[in-house]
Amino acid sequence: MSRLDDYLSRQRQRVDAALAAVFPLDPEHPHRLVEAVRYSLLDGGKRLRPILALAACEAVGGDTEAVLPAACALEMIHAYSLIHDDLPAMDDDALRRGRPTTHIAFGEGLAILAGDALLTEAFALLAHYAARAPRPRRLLRAVAEIADAAGARGMIGGQAADLAAEGGPADLATVEFIHARKTGALLLACVRSGAHLGGADARALRGLTRYGECLGLAFQIADDVLDAEGMTAATGKVAGRDQARHKATFPAALGLPAAKARARELRDLALAALQRFPAAADPLRDIARFVVERAVGA
Repeated sequence: MSRLDDYLSRQRQRVDAALAAVFPLDPEHPHRLVEAVRYSLLDGGKRLRPILALAACEAVGGDTEAVLPAACALEMIHAYSLIHDDLPAMDDDALRRGRPTTHIAFGEGLAILAGDALLTEAFALLAHYAARAPRPRRLLRAVAEIADAAGARGMIGGQAADLAAEGGPADLATVEFIHARKTGALLLACVRSGAHLGGADARALRGLTRYGECLGLAFQIADDVLDAEGMTAATGKVAGRDQARHKATFPAALGLPAAKARARELRDLALAALQRFPAAADPLRDIARFVVERAVGA
């Protein structure tokens, strides 16, 4: 097992245990709704977003226990976004992480409600934690950033732009606008919220912000490449859907070779942003390499 594999496994176990406690199978809650939520949330995802928050906290010498509630909230927001993104009115996907999407398994109505519940409960989790947070002002900054990243100026705005661009010409400016918001904004919020809660100073926050911006776009390019090259086993989704739906993607705008080169460039920029950070930032470095090299190689 590599250093990164070991790190991801340990942190994933922490996050999984905390998430399962948020949505127990409880007779006081509507059983089928909780089943749909747990199906979407506890399905063995990579947990990259909460792990980024934990790793950013570690990089600035913070206590990751103080970040765990926010890390869970970030994963809940991500899970909600996937449920809604897969709906017939959006990307109309039948497969997610190698199994039927939530609306296929539970029906569209319950899938929408499960997504709504995850988004709402994410902010409820943050609000409940605020009462006992050791540094409530740090948490308030993180919550504001998470809300912005998930909302109309971030992920939702990117999704709306993605719908509007579907079927049209995939120029690079449009693709970058969409994915800096639809994918990149929440990834950046993960890094910045972990940094805030870990007590990052202004200089460290600038470096981690640059890292998060580059990582977000690199992650999306890697996903686009995997879809274009038919790598269903790597993505857990039906490959080739982007091209079939004429989506605005980096390979469509740049071609595959240039898209891969851009992913490597962004990886290198992300690593450069961490140049002044100590060895505590190595998990962030390893994640940047992994995100790109799983799709385009070293």
